[in-house]
Amino acid sequence: MEIAIIKIGNSKGLRLSKTVLEKYNIHDKVEMILEKGHIILKPISTPRKNWEKEFEEMRDNNDDRLLFNDVFEEENFEEWN
Repeated sequence: MEIAIIKIGNSKGLRLSKTVLEKYNIHDKVEMILEKGHIILKPISTPRKNWEKEFEEMRDNNDDRLLFNDVFEEENFEEWN
């Protein structure tokens, strides 16, 4: 795919189509990797984005309890001495 370099103020840049942005899940930023004569643009993944909000919602729904009993509940700690 050939893409034209465009003038952006005093700089130059690339314009990516909406289709490419959606296909590769690119939103606001990309990671640029310079490797052996190639420029690689990689979407920046934020897998834990919004976790805080989700955890608060779990707490509000009383959904943040352990799924199984504490593993140390019946543990004999004397044998570790």
